[in-house]
Amino acid sequence: MRVLVTGGSGRLGRSVVATLAERGHDVTSVDTAEADHPAGVTGIVADLLDDAGREDAFTRARPEAVVHLAGIAVPFARPDVETLQVNTGLAWAVLSAAVAHGARSAVAASSPTVYGYNTPSWRPLALPLDEEHPVAPWHAYGLSKAIIEDTVRSLARTSDTCVLSCVRPGYVVAPEEWRGAVTQLGHTMAERLADPALAATSLFNYVDARDAAELFALVVERPERVRSGQVFNAVAPDPLAEGPVHELLPRFHPSTAQTAASLADGRSVFSSEAARTALGWNPTRTWRDQMSAPTP
Repeated sequence: MRVLVTGGSGRLGRSVVATLAERGHDVTSVDTAEADHPAGVTGIVADLLDDAGREDAFTRARPEAVVHLAGIAVPFARPDVETLQVNTGLAWAVLSAAVAHGARSAVAASSPTVYGYNTPSWRPLALPLDEEHPVAPWHAYGLSKAIIEDTVRSLARTSDTCVLSCVRPGYVVAPEEWRGAVTQLGHTMAERLADPALAATSLFNYVDARDAAELFALVVERPERVRSGQVFNAVAPDPLAEGPVHELLPRFHPSTAQTAASLADGRSVFSSEAARTALGWNPTRTWRDQMSAPTP
């Protein structure tokens, strides 16, 4: 299958491109930055907010499926207005182009930040958080991701030929970051594990980039198992914490005191059951095995 990946040079994008190529797909990666891609992967440098550049990329790739990852990747990395304009503008431009160019499947990256945690007023209705829980973003990045999800639902209402969906990857950890490379927020995974306050900002969630990539691959490979407009959480099944998460969570997020006990069995704060049920996604890489793995 011909698959176009936007943002293929990024932390998650590199694993998505590699995974799709390993699974036998004809992959085209589009990004504003050049990257060393696996053999057989076509790289295009383009600004997808530019009409001519976007049209050229889609015409060259002739995608049967689109994985949209491009955009500002972390909260507060850019001014709020820029984050909103870039992330939402890219989503509409890329996903509507996917429909117009005849793609059978298109999936965009969202984020667990849409739930709106890290505010004093946030109070989860139940834990773990699943896709049915209301979203309540409070910063521009989370709002941009919520709008991306609405963009997917909006386009799904008018397209009967393309199955559109979203995946919410947790705190993405690239393979080299397990071995000590700095993560997206400027510290290492060892530091994030040693200091619970660091991991608490994302409710102790994480996902290996290769595991997340496998879910994106499953979504585009099995569109018949996806309800157009559907959203999937993509988080490792265990929390990034050495201590019991049901005790740690209320310590950093007092509003969870009444619901945290449901996590006493060691589950993550986020449920990815929908992806397992619909697509058979089973993330296998945990911090315990990855941080203890020998350096290649």
